[in-house]
Amino acid sequence: MDRTQNSLHWSSQFTVTPRQRTPKLPGDKITLPPSALEQLLAAAPLQDVSPQGAHRQYTSAFDPFNPHTFEAESQARQQALGRQHQLPHPLTFRIVNSRNGRVMYAGIREFSAQDNEVGMSVVLRDALGIEDTQRESPEKDTGQSDILANVTQPEFDTPTVTIHAQQLPKGTYVRLRPLEAGYDPEDWKALLERHLRDNYTTLTTGEVLTVPGNPSESFRFLVDKVDPEGEGICVVDTDLEVDIVPLTESQAQETLRRRLEKVSHAPGTNGGSSIGGVIIPGEKVTAQVVPGEYVDYELQKWDRKNAIVIDLMGADDAEVYPFASPLSARQRNRPREDEHVFSDLSSRASKFIDIQSTNVEFEGAQALYISVHAFAQTDEAEKQPLRYTLSITTSASTGSDNTSEDTESRDPGDAQCSNCHQWVPQRSLILHENFCLRNNVFCAQCQNVFQRRSDEWANHWHCPHDESYGNDNASKDRHDTIFHTKHLCRGCDFMANSLPQLAQHRTTDCPNKPILCQFCHLVVSQQGETDPSMHDPEVLVSGLTPHELADGARTTECHLCNKIVRLRDMKTHLRHHDLERLSRPKPRICLNQNCGRTLDGRGVQSAVSSGTDTLGLCSICFGPFYVDTYDPEGKALRRRIERRYLSQMMTGCGKPWCQNFYCKNGRKASPSVDNDDGAASTSMSAANILAMVRPLIAAIDSQRSVPNIAPFYFCADQVGQQRRVLAEMLAAEDTAVTNGKAYELPWCVAAVEATSGDLSKAREWLENWAPSRGESTRAFGS
Repeated sequence: MDRTQNSLHWSSQFTVTPRQRTPKLPGDKITLPPSALEQLLAAAPLQDVSPQGAHRQYTSAFDPFNPHTFEAESQARQQALGRQHQLPHPLTFRIVNSRNGRVMYAGIREFSAQDNEVGMSVVLRDALGIEDTQRESPEKDTGQSDILANVTQPEFDTPTVTIHAQQLPKGTYVRLRPLEAGYDPEDWKALLERHLRDNYTTLTTGEVLTVPGNPSESFRFLVDKVDPEGEGICVVDTDLEVDIVPLTESQAQETLRRRLEKVSHAPGTNGGSSIGGVIIPGEKVTAQVVPGEYVDYELQKWDRKNAIVIDLMGADDAEVYPFASPLSARQRNRPREDEHVFSDLSSRASKFIDIQSTNVEFEGAQALYISVHAFAQTDEAEKQPLRYTLSITTSASTGSDNTSEDTESRDPGDAQCSNCHQWVPQRSLILHENFCLRNNVFCAQCQNVFQRRSDEWANHWHCPHDESYGNDNASKDRHDTIFHTKHLCRGCDFMANSLPQLAQHRTTDCPNKPILCQFCHLVVSQQGETDPSMHDPEVLVSGLTPHELADGARTTECHLCNKIVRLRDMKTHLRHHDLERLSRPKPRICLNQNCGRTLDGRGVQSAVSSGTDTLGLCSICFGPFYVDTYDPEGKALRRRIERRYLSQMMTGCGKPWCQNFYCKNGRKASPSVDNDDGAASTSMSAANILAMVRPLIAAIDSQRSVPNIAPFYFCADQVGQQRRVLAEMLAAEDTAVTNGKAYELPWCVAAVEATSGDLSKAREWLENWAPSRGESTRAFGS
């Protein structure tokens, strides 16, 4: 295979595509024109491509006794056993910049560049020293009056590079030297594996490898040595051993010092920040935070009807700030200075965050993330942990208490000092004012009094843009940084005028804000590259994020009606089903108390014709009583029903599964049924039987004007009887089994009939199609 790869000889010169027209390419990737692929295929070595077993397979039209088909078969075999041009994998190239003699190896991304051009990644351009130099073309006077004809057009003078097809050996070892001291990520192996796998095909000796860490840092390494030795190696489909060796001895000592310092300031140590965790309402936490770091807490359970009050107090006037963000489908990140929903960035020593229970941000919140932060100090010696006290309380009040500032009682003889505005006794007013005017100064803006020669008055400041003030330069710089300094969003190109504005952008309309998609159930950015804009009218009207709007365009099948519906329309579609469920009329069931069928489920070929059945029986139960005889008063029908009852009670139906109380076989199956004398018996006299049957027949006669009311007790078939028992079980089930819902017997009969007696499917049918007792009452006002 190596001999075949080395036999690929191809080289050509290309003009480097200007940076403005080059697509974003990672690592060492390049793009070549389609003509280069044709040339590579023509120069590729020939390889056998005959399929295994081709020597004993024949075409479907082969006839060994026909010379014409025999010749066609021979030609087909020659083609099958032929040789084709095969490109090696992976395909690597050697790029030479003739202007400075620099050499780099690269992998191919795709063959989509323009003719005679090569697109290069930023890494390759910097390594080869390729820069786009702009030059102006001479003015052209065409004699036209149009002023645009004489405008100078900018052009780019790009260099030409020579590209050779050269396959590199699989690398087994690489030595990297960090260009800066202090590199200490948590997992080098995973970091390098992910970066090389996603971005690189080759590594060239002497190149600078930049590996991104977290969003605020990156690591730069010099590729110092590779094995097998040479100018470069291939890092695809190989086990690569990596050594990270300091560049100099002083760098190694500095890295060791920073690691030891990091360990001494690790969270949980005396010199580091405290470890946060779960916090409960009413708990008071005393902890510390290193400037520039965060201590994260999580409030998991609280009374959702009450407001949440976060109280943070820094020890010895320490400047610590609270941030809070709910954990929901639309907010997934921990609160930070540039990404939070609630905060208190005032200059007060004690800071409060009052979050009302009706706040829209709490909709669907699973927990509340709380972070305590101290802004980084410029002086390394001042980076000592700052102690604070954090407490979380819940309150039913809907607002803060406004108390009067001047609550002190004054004596009638007190007078107010004209300088410090303090109330003093009238007899000592002159002495007080003389001393006060010499030593104190009153600030009319903040109503505070300072000593004239104090540092507080010398450094006292008021913001010209708002009502903030302070007594030192550090607080002024901090205030200007927070409220009056432009900040660039780290997820997009948005430029905010202040830190609170940036935090609002990061938690609302930033394209890279992570969300939990309600359709694909993955944590993704709310706006992808191909998704519509955040300000698209359809996005604003639908209430979905751009990703959810695009992902919700996928279709699925409704589990109730089997219609194809878009995912984002499924909720509305199911609401229509719910409305239909609440407005459905109650099903009519067979009045035979031993039958579990509905009248709505009668078949087309039923023996009962329209208007014949006035008893409210299903076709199975009414079939034995049907005769083609004119009986307007129903006397013959009454006699047939009476004979049916007498036959059941005297001789029985002969069915062993019968459980009918008005049947001899049913009474045998239930020996605990007592007779009129209180003794258990299955045989009854004719007089007792007639006494039991007469009320049933009389009920039919008395309610003849209102049909389908009187109950019947006829023996039913086994399927109907079992369905009736299952329906009564469902109607009597505890609400804990049926998700807190109870259903009337007619709906349970319809559910059992629709699911052919499957209890689990019957419960699902009731959930999807039947209104519960409370819902039906609200829907119809009954």
